[in-house]
Amino acid sequence: MERDIPHPKIYLGLGANLPSEAGDPVATLELALTDIAAVGISILRRSPWYESAPVPRADDQPWYVNGVVEVATALDPGALLSVLQGLEAKSGRVRSVANAPRPLDLDIIAYGAVVNTGPNPPLLPHPRMDVRAFVLLPLQAIAPDWRHPISGQSVGELIAVLPPDQEIRLL
Repeated sequence: MERDIPHPKIYLGLGANLPSEAGDPVATLELALTDIAAVGISILRRSPWYESAPVPRADDQPWYVNGVVEVATALDPGALLSVLQGLEAKSGRVRSVANAPRPLDLDIIAYGAVVNTGPNPPLLPHPRMDVRAFVLLPLQAIAPDWRHPISGQSVGELIAVLPPDQEIRLL
């Protein structure tokens, strides 16, 4: 008799603020979801899309569209990161300076209770996820009971202490 082995709760952040061959950022993100599923990563839950100002604030950049998905995969964190970076490149992302505008940004937000503070990527949980409204609000929409694996704080507690200058709205 086979037993169901519980999978770790893996959350990915998706973002885009430039058009791609797929179209506007929402079309790019929808295609990214299709591409993620096509490489064998199961999408279990997905948040609504949110629109947010760039962080750090950059008035010369368009706002981002962001969301979070819960996925299941047999890939370890390093292999998952490699697949996600391949999908980013496929969308036209070219890595340049930090916080540059991009057609697609895919991040591992959390991989179960795994904590990796370095030196090899990916850093887990994502090192700035706990201070980013564009991660926390979509995460709360699909995982309201999620707790940060280092601080133990709930997603609601993290949202309550977000810096007040982050502009975000539900699309």
